[in-house]
Amino acid sequence: MKEAAGPPTPEQIEDGRLLFAGECEFFFGSQKIDQLPPVGRPEVAFAGRSNVGKSSIINALTGRRALARASSEPGRTKQLNFFNLADRISLVDMPGYGFAKAAKSVKEDWQNMMFAYLRGRTTLARVILLLDARIEIKQSDRDVMDLLGRAAVVFQIVLTKCDQVRPTALKAKIAEVEAIALKQAAAYPRIVCTSSQTGEGIEDLRAEIARFADPVQTSGEGDVRP
Repeated sequence: MKEAAGPPTPEQIEDGRLLFAGECEFFFGSQKIDQLPPVGRPEVAFAGRSNVGKSSIINALTGRRALARASSEPGRTKQLNFFNLADRISLVDMPGYGFAKAAKSVKEDWQNMMFAYLRGRTTLARVILLLDARIEIKQSDRDVMDLLGRAAVVFQIVLTKCDQVRPTALKAKIAEVEAIALKQAAAYPRIVCTSSQTGEGIEDLRAEIARFADPVQTSGEGDVRP
């Protein structure tokens, strides 16, 4: 049985704040697995169904309004987008999955590319799997959890749009997701509830991500630089 992970400490919250106060810039986009940037900084990737609010969460985390752009057509973005955060960690925006209009071949291409990235990327520290708190868990969500398990990549489930769910319904959703996570060997046991509108859970998620960042570097004179 998995042990529950506790909430971040005040020190970890501060680490997350300092990390995300740094510069964050797009530096690479890859549509093919053989076009990935060279291995370097630790990476944390964001995965989720189309329209789950992935771009909004990334923008809320970084404090930018349009760092990650949402497509008006679900499933349109089909590349891995890499962002350099404070020269200490890379955030990876993965293409949305579960888009109904996509052809079967497109879905298979997505799965093959994602599995190759997940399985072969030695610097990938964690995947943040976003689920919409307002709707039921889809089969495509379960399929991605299985995919992550087969790739042996630890993932953490983060619920989005929690401000749009009544407290009793949200409590039931958390219990449902926790039960699913318990059955997934690769799932990190702690669920984070977020809202890009109210800021709920954002500092918590920053703290979780900061755990994987390279340490702050200091110069010989004792000056600290990110």
